[in-house]
This record gives sequence, structure tokens and C-alpha cells, in this order.
Amino acid sequence: MEEGKKIILFDGVCNLCNGAVQFIIKRDKKDMFRYAALQSKIGEELVAERGIDTSKVDSIILIEPGMAYYTKSDAALEIGQGFGGFWKALSLFTWIPKTFRDAIYDFVARNRYRWFGKKEACMIPTPELQAKFLG
Repeated sequence: MEEGKKIILFDGVCNLCNGAVQFIIKRDKKDMFRYAALQSKIGEELVAERGIDTSKVDSIILIEPGMAYYTKSDAALEIGQGFGGFWKALSLFTWIPKTFRDAIYDFVARNRYRWFGKKEACMIPTPELQAKFLG
């Protein structure tokens, strides 16, 4: 893994999650993020090292260099703030109680396959994006 990069673990078969990764890649002007599907070997290793229960968190996880990580709405807000500029305004949402933010996040996560669909296999990045993906 590259030194100093943040890792985004995502549900590789979820259309919403794949769309979110594409959204992040387009806005990651500082090249801060690397990506891995939760279903990949590296994804499973990173989750296990941190003791994350994927029966409770199965969509997007942000792993900071070292052992720190964010899940659910905290992960989404941290990723967005990392873009800089007006995206820093997302920090205002941290004033909303985490339980409320995560309840909304969980509602969308529970319904993501029904609303956005699901792939049969994990996304395969284009050759141009391959270096951004782990494993």
C-alpha cells in the first residue's frame, strides 16, 4: 500500500457504491484515495485487522493511514471534506447527531440494491484507473 494514502472500501457489487467511487475519483484532485472492494482479499484483510463487523457496516469504510477508520455517515463526510474547497462545508453536518445521520445512512444502505441495482461481480477498473485500486 502507498504511504499516506487513505483507503476507501466499498461494496464492489453495489451500483450505488460503484457510482460513489466514480464520483470520488473525479473530485480527488489531490490523489488522496485508493480503493478496494470489501469482497476483495485486501478488503477482507483490512476489515479483519480493524475488527470491523461487516454485518453492521457493509457499504463504505474510510481507512486512514495507520489503524484509524471511519464508517457510515462519518466516512462519507470525511471523504467529502477531503476534496477541499466548498466541500469543507460538509463539516457542518457533523453537528447533526451521529445516531440520526447513521439512521439515514442505514436506510439508504438497506435499500441500495432495490433502488440502484446490483452487479454479478465486482467492478473492474479501466486501465487508466487500475493504479488507484488495491488487490
